[in-house]
Amino acid sequence: MNITSQIKQPILQEMELFEKKFYESMSSKVALLNRITYYIVNRKGKQMRPMFVFLTAKMISGGSVEERTYRGACVIELIHTATLVHDDVVDDSNRRRGFFSINALWKNKIAVLVGDYLLSKGLLLSIDHGDFDLLRIISVAVREMSEGELLQIEKARRLDITEDIYYEIIRQKTATLIAACCALGARSVSEDEAQVETMRKFGELIGMAFQIKDDLFDYTDEAIGKPTGIDIKEQKMTLPLIYALNNCSDKEKSWCINSIKNHNKDKKRVKEVIQFVKDKKGLTYAEQKMAQFQQEALALIQNFPNSTYKDSLILMVNYVIERKK
Repeated sequence: MNITSQIKQPILQEMELFEKKFYESMSSKVALLNRITYYIVNRKGKQMRPMFVFLTAKMISGGSVEERTYRGACVIELIHTATLVHDDVVDDSNRRRGFFSINALWKNKIAVLVGDYLLSKGLLLSIDHGDFDLLRIISVAVREMSEGELLQIEKARRLDITEDIYYEIIRQKTATLIAACCALGARSVSEDEAQVETMRKFGELIGMAFQIKDDLFDYTDEAIGKPTGIDIKEQKMTLPLIYALNNCSDKEKSWCINSIKNHNKDKKRVKEVIQFVKDKKGLTYAEQKMAQFQQEALALIQNFPNSTYKDSLILMVNYVIERKK
């Protein structure tokens, strides 16, 4: 049994029912929209986010979920899908998980409108059932994700990202959505604010580790679906690179920044930058930081009673930093 199936084991029934509810939550009177949402549903990823919602809810409640838990999971997945559709337009990307992206098949205009539609469906799902507490959690996540993307774009122009700014970018861009999943799962079954905040923090720390792992892939040749050196080509400042730039001579620093700014399409130069980052122990440092976030996350749930749900969450945390793609 692969690790994703192992993680899913205690929530198999919930995930099956969730898939039905998720598909229903996207339905529309417009045939074109239904065709596109059908395409989206049939090319889903690992569905990590709803898994976090259900595992958190069941760990906290001792094994039960509410109707609200399903709605929370659907809203998160609707919003996540909307951001992916919009991201592909922003990045001018023709592929998503090995398949054609929405904008590649139906053009940018339709992709933007589909993203907007999914976003509004998510918000309405909460409003129609009076889940205003869940809506607040999700709305904060959407705001932070937008801010994180814009902060990254602003900083990429000047290539002056410090380690602290990098953490702020990845906290907003990636970690905030996983934090929302865990907070939603907790909130859907519990009124205990401290518990909800603990799980929000847990999700945030996993999200940080997840993004650092993603950044490390840029320096390896493992088959992960994105070519090596793509972040350098896109002038993205990631943790291994930031560490290398902070721990080198002025001459090396100006060579590296010049390479990223002016020679980022030159394959040989990109390879040299990757080697430079490796030589300066940038990868080792990023791996240490990733492990630190992982340990902090695990510490937050150690006092919850032992259960298969808790075991799956621990497995999920470890999977995040040991995955190969």
